Amino acid sequence: MSTPASTDRRRSAALARRRKREQEILAATRALFDERGVRDAQIEDVARAVGVNRAIIYRHFTGKEELFALTLVGYLDDLHSRLTGTASGVEDGDPVSRVRAITEAFVDFGLEFPAFVDCAQTLMRRPGPELLEEISESALFRLGRGIAGCLSVLSAALRAGVDAGEFAIDDVDLVANTLYATGLGALQLARVGMLVKEAAPGVPMVAPLSAQQVKDHLVRSALALAR
Repeated sequence: MSTPASTDRRRSAALARRRKREQEILAATRALFDERGVRDAQIEDVARAVGVNRAIIYRHFTGKEELFALTLVGYLDDLHSRLTGTASGVEDGDPVSRVRAITEAFVDFGLEFPAFVDCAQTLMRRPGPELLEEISESALFRLGRGIAGCLSVLSAALRAGVDAGEFAIDDVDLVANTLYATGLGALQLARVGMLVKEAAPGVPMVAPLSAQQVKDHLVRSALALAR
């Protein structure tokens, strides 16, 4: 006859196995994203990489959107660690230097992990109510926490600049969110490596664009918006 203690142990063991399998699925999804890109990654490929059938994937995630959202959380956790380390590494603590360093670290991360940019933009295109229909509340909470954690590093630097009289910002969180969204778009330009402009009225042409140009532009934009 089962005792309450033995029942609790079985439940704990089952929960641990579930969490382990979830982490395996997320790790396989991220590996596929980094290898093939977000667009070409399919549920069947993830299942094959983990060694399970696709039905197992749907036992752990409500669908492809939730799997993508929680994979993005992994990227965001790594980005948060990088941004935090970068911000704390600014020796003089100068807010301008901190914002510059954080922006550069964000660009470097996006260039290193293009799938992060694709995944983030894919989910940003969906209205909140629409996402709630396809992603569980717990997954959406984890996603929001991941984004908020990264934004908080930038917000803290902006707020320090306001306190020091370097920046003139009414809403640091709005500015941080704007810079995040703008940065994702600019990173797509860096990946394409070109921009479109007019050679003459009505005559389009393309010009080369380097990642360094994009990085310099985002730093200047961040500081200009803050000031």
